[in-house]
Amino acid sequence: MAGPNGALGATFKIVRILQTISLIAIIGMAANFISQMVSNNNAPSDVLVGTLSVTCIAVLYCAITYILYLDDNLPFLITTGMDGALLLALVVVAVVVGKPLSYLNCQVIGSSSVSQSTYQLGLELKKSLSMDGSKVQYSNWIGANKVTCYEMKAIWGLSIALCILFAFSAICSACLWRRSKAGARKSVEG
Repeated sequence: MAGPNGALGATFKIVRILQTISLIAIIGMAANFISQMVSNNNAPSDVLVGTLSVTCIAVLYCAITYILYLDDNLPFLITTGMDGALLLALVVVAVVVGKPLSYLNCQVIGSSSVSQSTYQLGLELKKSLSMDGSKVQYSNWIGANKVTCYEMKAIWGLSIALCILFAFSAICSACLWRRSKAGARKSVEG
């Protein structure tokens, strides 16, 4: 039931599917934010552009490696290295996206008990958005409203989950490579 590569192969396929779902969700949210910024005649935040770039490359990579795996043509050692490289890129995304978000309480945005600093944050954002062609500051933009805050926290959470999933798929790839190497050695000897 697990297939020709056993439980490791089934685990690899499941992890790839979960990675693809998470990546597509991040792409959708990040692209929506960039679209909102551009429609207000502002340059999008570098953080969101970088996030979108990394996730687009990663989803393409996941699709290609999944197809190669199904065709039993996946070079596991190269896949281990590429999964490790994408893990590093996603750690950077998670850190850059999450650094200002970790201090932000989405529940208090827009409520009457918000402190003066949050009010100032809103003024800075409005000032930034009122200037055509200006670059939206990520740290100001994430506190604009509750929906934006929660969606950015979702991107941050999915980025952290992707770090775990890419670490796991790298380990699975290394184990599958070792198994295929051992299998090739037995067929030569036998």
